[in-house]
Formats: sequence, C-alpha cells, structure tokens
Amino acid sequence: MTTKTIRVEQIGSPIRREASQRATLVGLKLNKLHRVAELEDTPAVRGMIRKVQHLVRVIDAA
Repeated sequence: MTTKTIRVEQIGSPIRREASQRATLVGLKLNKLHRVAELEDTPAVRGMIRKVQHLVRVIDAA
C-alpha cells in the first residue's frame, strides 16, 4: 500500500510573521525560500499548510 504524498515549496519569507507561523514552516521541513518538501498527505499536514498558505505553494498532490 502506497501512501499519498504532497510536494510543497516555500515561496514566502517568515520574517515579520508570528512565531507560530515560523514554527509551522519548520514542522513542514521548510525553512528557506524555494525549498521543496515531500510530505505525507494527512489531515494534520493539510492543516499546517492551510495555516501558512500565504507562504507556501502546493506543487503536486499525488
């Protein structure tokens, strides 16, 4: 059984953002611009992406 994954790229800087948004990016394995992370597609990850949707871009949801 294969697990579904989501590829996410950071497109915005966490400078002058709340500390919780910076921590969410670190939790998503993103902490530098244009870094791409491949994450498991779970409701928790989707919620984290929703929280910082203005700083990230979903590249591929397979």
